[in-house]
Amino acid sequence: MFDFSPIATVHSCYRTKFGIPRQSGLIAEATGTIELLPPYNQPNTVRGLEEFSHIWVIFVFSENLRDGWKATVRPPRLGGDKRIGVFASRSPFRPMPIGLSAMRLERIEIRPRGKILLHVSGLDLVEGTPVLDIKPYVPYADSIPNAVGGFAPDAPPEAPLTVTIAPDAQKTLDKFSPEFAALCKKVVSADPRPAYQRIPGREYQCYLQDQEIIWTANQDPTQATILKIQTISKRKSQEKLNQSSTQD
Repeated sequence: MFDFSPIATVHSCYRTKFGIPRQSGLIAEATGTIELLPPYNQPNTVRGLEEFSHIWVIFVFSENLRDGWKATVRPPRLGGDKRIGVFASRSPFRPMPIGLSAMRLERIEIRPRGKILLHVSGLDLVEGTPVLDIKPYVPYADSIPNAVGGFAPDAPPEAPLTVTIAPDAQKTLDKFSPEFAALCKKVVSADPRPAYQRIPGREYQCYLQDQEIIWTANQDPTQATILKIQTISKRKSQEKLNQSSTQD
């Protein structure tokens, strides 16, 4: 029996699971920080890490915890209706809820009073994710050119949905940085809906930073529209996090 404690926590642009890409690196505009926790929040623990462009982050699927486990899962990549073995998948619903993500290390920030932040991009983790370990990405060992990808041999389409922005939403979006605007479009264009829930005309919500992105899928299955962008309170943001942690 092993008992692991987190060495860091994630501060993410994603406030809930819905909208997060299914693999890291798919949305480069998704940024956040990894904050080291005591007693690991000392400069010596990250000495030399700035020489690497990418890192591996080993984390806990803290919002997918459940009693028991199943031997098979239904990967979204297979349309959500075909089952394969849990160990043949990268599903978050696992006997041991541990995940692994590679992401770009933008910079390391060392603040007074022991606050150390790793700024990352290509993030695919929700706010508050516990981190068990951080390792440098080593290209010669971690990239295998002739590897076979099974049921996912190639990257998914970069933008399955073409996104338009309603006038009211555009007025709001114009007040934000171009990076945030790009993040909103990328998240929606990646089509985060489950395969069994792709209903034309239905409205969906993504929570990015402190904003609620309301969008709808059009009758044309390749089109979506961002309808509204509105600020959410810190209390509502926490409520959404709590709701997300209790849902599959």
